[in-house]
Amino acid sequence: MSDLLNLAMLIGASLASMAFGIFAAYYILRLGFALMRPQPQPAVKPKASPEMAGIS
Repeated sequence: MSDLLNLAMLIGASLASMAFGIFAAYYILRLGFALMRPQPQPAVKPKASPEMAGIS
């Protein structure tokens, strides 16, 4: 009976470690892609000059 319990614990531990590895890789990749995402640049307003406005 002890052998079956040890086998069940071994199977459970191996499944848990695989799940942890999958979730860790998923969140590491999400973080990497979020850091590589282009950041929005603030809009730069052009400075008005008399030539552009047509005022002389």
